[in-house]
Amino acid sequence: MGITDVFALLGGLALFLYGMHMMSSGLEAAAGNRMKSILEKLTSNRVKGVLVGAVITAVIQSSSATTVMVVGFVNSRLMTLTQAVWVIMGANIGTTITGQLIALDVGAIAPIFAFGGVAAMMFVKNEKVYHISGIFSGLGILFMGMDMMGNAMVPLQDSEVFVNFMTTFKNPLVGILIGAVFTAIIQSSSASVGILQALAKTGVVPLSSAVYILFGQNIGTCITAVLASIGMKVNAKRTTVFHLMFNIFGTILFTFICMFTPFVSWVEAITPGGTVAEIANVHTIFNVVTTLILLPVGTTMAKIAVRILPDSKREDDEEYRLKYITRFESNYAIGESAIAISQVKDEIERMREMVVENIEKAYGILIKYNEKDMNRLSERETYIDYLNREISEYIVSLISNEKSVEDSKIINAYYVIISNLERIGDHAMNLAGYAKDLQKWDLVFSDNALEEIQTMKKQCLEALDIIKDEDGKDVLQMMEAAAKAEQSIDDLKAKYFKEQMQRLKNSKCKPQSGIIFTELLTDFERMGDHVKNIAEQYKMMAE
Repeated sequence: MGITDVFALLGGLALFLYGMHMMSSGLEAAAGNRMKSILEKLTSNRVKGVLVGAVITAVIQSSSATTVMVVGFVNSRLMTLTQAVWVIMGANIGTTITGQLIALDVGAIAPIFAFGGVAAMMFVKNEKVYHISGIFSGLGILFMGMDMMGNAMVPLQDSEVFVNFMTTFKNPLVGILIGAVFTAIIQSSSASVGILQALAKTGVVPLSSAVYILFGQNIGTCITAVLASIGMKVNAKRTTVFHLMFNIFGTILFTFICMFTPFVSWVEAITPGGTVAEIANVHTIFNVVTTLILLPVGTTMAKIAVRILPDSKREDDEEYRLKYITRFESNYAIGESAIAISQVKDEIERMREMVVENIEKAYGILIKYNEKDMNRLSERETYIDYLNREISEYIVSLISNEKSVEDSKIINAYYVIISNLERIGDHAMNLAGYAKDLQKWDLVFSDNALEEIQTMKKQCLEALDIIKDEDGKDVLQMMEAAAKAEQSIDDLKAKYFKEQMQRLKNSKCKPQSGIIFTELLTDFERMGDHVKNIAEQYKMMAE
């Protein structure tokens, strides 16, 4: 095998992986944020979950991509750990379709898929057709890469050292280790199984040796999900623990079956297509049988994963941090929009709750000034500013990569929403600042003024509750309620301003306290304006 063959092998592998990337990107762009609702509907029970995992993986030709997507969904709470268990089982079945297609020699018509897909992408202007064409062109490129790899490895059949090694190693652990390490390096079981089939096509690798390499490849494919879960929440990491448990169990089971039963001979007897087809069938049998055995105990395995990675008893860090947003660094695009939008939504709700708390605390400080409470409120305001900055930066990174017009509209709306929330936080901070002025100048509000401030505060908090982003919420109803709340705050401001003027006229309050009261009313009115702005953004999302 010369240097030209090595380059051809690497080029073929590059085409294979690029084709896989095109397919997953096409599916992501076509499905976009709808992936969330699709998964919620179709993973309601274990059978549906397995079917979803199998179908998605068969479409994108990569169990790694599906598993990484699932890890991200669990991390973003779009999916429970138990739902993830079923989808991962299905993904392991769906990934075997690549080997079956290779055995059927689909590569012969791969250029037609590639040409047809690329032609449609260039000349058909419909966005949906463009994304679906990307899936088909990716499929064609994937199999062209597989053919290229197979041709590059033909000279290996003349290498006596390589042939002797592949046909004579006796220890199954050697084959398992070879398969696991190689798959972990290229991070694609579909590609490594395809390479194994390409080797088998040259006659270099008999099925008796290939089965152990194949079992190891199923373990090695877990590395992609493990890497994707680094830095994510513990539930996402449990998903990768289950994935490892599934494949390790299957490997141990089938290693013993191959060692102590005529399983290999039986597969050879029922498969007339040669070693390439035999490898494809073993891969399918491995994953189907393992899924059928573990399907009844999937919930128990999820509990074992929780035992292996228990919740941390340590309290949340005091330092500022994003709680829900995890930058999803992956080569696989599938599901990324749904994950990102859900993360931003959760982080915005966290920011809204902090703003609500600061309004409550600011009112308390106005009633009775306390330096300790003032410091805590100031720290929370700094945290709100931090969240505004960090979420904004994350959203900007999403805008530059977003493929779907619909998802871009949602992301842009969230950008405006966090800006308005930050401004409401500033007005809450102003309220507390007036308490400092009252103390400094030894001023107090009358009982009437305090009642009016409390009413304004109550109205603002009710308005902020209206814009709480909840699944299934009627956005038009939200918009109407927010508009009414904003008008109510405006009306109260006008009313209380007149009453304050009357108190000043009757010398029932000092001019300085009257000025501060007027500023308070203005801050409450601005809060109402920002709430209405936020509701308008939610309405735009739904249009």
